[in-house]
Amino acid sequence: MKIAIIASILTLAATAAAQPAPRTALPAPLGVPKPGPATDAPYAPLPILPGGVVVTLYPPGSPYLKMDRIKEPEQYNMSQAVPGRISSIVNIHNPSIEVHTVERGINTGAAVILIAGGGHNSLNVGSEAADFVPFFYNYGVNTIILRSRLRRDGYNPQTDEVYDALQSVRLVRAYAKEWNLDPNKIGMMGFSAGAELDSAAAVLYDDFDKKNSDPSDPLAGITSRPDFAGIIYPGPTPFARNRTPPPIPRNVPPAFIACAGSDDQVHTIWAIDYFSAMLALRIPNIEMHLYGNGRHPGDALPDGSRMSGGLTDRNDIPYGTWQNRFIDWFRDLGFLQKPGIETKAAKDIAAYLSQPPRGGGRGGATDPPPPAKKGGALR
Repeated sequence: MKIAIIASILTLAATAAAQPAPRTALPAPLGVPKPGPATDAPYAPLPILPGGVVVTLYPPGSPYLKMDRIKEPEQYNMSQAVPGRISSIVNIHNPSIEVHTVERGINTGAAVILIAGGGHNSLNVGSEAADFVPFFYNYGVNTIILRSRLRRDGYNPQTDEVYDALQSVRLVRAYAKEWNLDPNKIGMMGFSAGAELDSAAAVLYDDFDKKNSDPSDPLAGITSRPDFAGIIYPGPTPFARNRTPPPIPRNVPPAFIACAGSDDQVHTIWAIDYFSAMLALRIPNIEMHLYGNGRHPGDALPDGSRMSGGLTDRNDIPYGTWQNRFIDWFRDLGFLQKPGIETKAAKDIAAYLSQPPRGGGRGGATDPPPPAKKGGALR
């Protein structure tokens, strides 16, 4: 009996000795961004990525701002799976830009203002803005994250939000020297609702500049015309069928358009509306990619998850590589050359402006079509 008891005690002791010691609890994530505090002054936006330089779009007291809400802090919606990642932002009343520059040795001087989507109900700055900072860095392209106002917070997408986009171009161009940017290589890339904004900004800059030409405006005389526009799975552009199309400026910037096809039919139609308006006037360097397989960000997938946007691989389908097609187009137009070198895009626009107006369509003047060559081929 005693021997059995002793053996049992020895067995328990050996088992206890074999158990690993309790592991130290993991530390909490560090450096998690938070909105700035509410104060008696206008809200001061904080960077969402390390090293970001944040500048508000409008001076204090600007008529573009709602003074009764200017002090309200932004609200961050954080990822539940990735500590420190801001998925989206709402409650934006003091709109701003966040600037991320690249090393001098690789700097092309080009700058892309990123306008995230979110159906005008949120600003999806994670997948459609922050993720593009390191992507463009590799090509020597500087990035600017625009925090524009939202319809959910009482702002008009066709006026207030478009003004934010146009003002961001003026502001970036005004500080181009300080940020080592080429003032002739500043453009925009919008996604979904953000593409609705930059497609409007790409044709409405003349009117905005005229409205903001008073000498009391510190940005008076600085054009809001973007040098290029990336229009990615867009919301309704100014040329959507239920809208009155605006006149198209003859120096309208080149545009790159990308969207899924029939699986995202409504956004594809809006993409085609913009392309068709430009094609009717034979605007140079308008490129569009429509993919046979793909869905809009936020759409439900068969496994119950939601489609992601931006740089998402999309299960290795061609639509997941649209950003590489953009770089091809961007390089072809000369935006990846060193600062100060005139781009092919600028040369092509100058050549276009030297010719009489031609083409025709929604938003533009109409000319007769060009004559056919022998055999029926058009020149």
